Amino acid sequence: MIDFYDQLAPFYHIIYGDWESAIALQATQLSQIIRSHWSEAQTLLDVSCGIGTQALGLAAQAYQVTASDLSVKEIDRAQQEARARHLDIRFSVCDMRTAYDRHQAQFDVVLSCDNSIPHLLSDAEILTALGQMYRCTRPGGGCLLTIRDYDQEPRGTGIVKPYGIREAAGKRYFVFQVWDFVGEVYDLSMYFVEDDQQSDRATTTVMRSRYYAVSPNHLMQLMAQAGYRSVTRLDDQFFQPVLIGTR
Repeated sequence: MIDFYDQLAPFYHIIYGDWESAIALQATQLSQIIRSHWSEAQTLLDVSCGIGTQALGLAAQAYQVTASDLSVKEIDRAQQEARARHLDIRFSVCDMRTAYDRHQAQFDVVLSCDNSIPHLLSDAEILTALGQMYRCTRPGGGCLLTIRDYDQEPRGTGIVKPYGIREAAGKRYFVFQVWDFVGEVYDLSMYFVEDDQQSDRATTTVMRSRYYAVSPNHLMQLMAQAGYRSVTRLDDQFFQPVLIGTR
């Protein structure tokens, strides 16, 4: 997983058609959810921040954001992006399974977005992470997770998930994933096919990881098992299902 995200760090923004617009839109959508359920929330902990897609936008909306990720290269990139935007975000390298051990603090809302939780390949690993997130959540505060709706995804091998054509730094990329399932776990290969449009050749970069196709309903049960109450699924408020719970 660390190698996957270290390799992905310089390409991550290319996944989006317009990363800057995605930062702003996601922050607006997440803030609406946060304000609806924890109206006084000010302090946020993002335990899987990547290059900062959610953390940057939320900090720009005046939240006090602390953010961590297990990839050193993604944290380096996130810090660069925050400096470029004059945003004060406390970044650090940390596995979400040791979030409280690392941060030793409680926050109004703890979040993990963009299908990060399913990198943990068993219920036991997810419960470890959720237990650490629970300890990082102040009483009355909340947990916010977003994941793919795996109940709607096909199973099998050679499943192609295209993102489409992207333009970045004068180059054109074709971006797609390939999934290969074994039971409820699948191997993911992420491809960036780069065409500099100055020759008849293209360069392909591929990075690989593994996911647990945990259903949203089952993840909600695990959130409740970790101690969160009033666990709820929200649809049509973000590009993925949103699961929330309150400590």
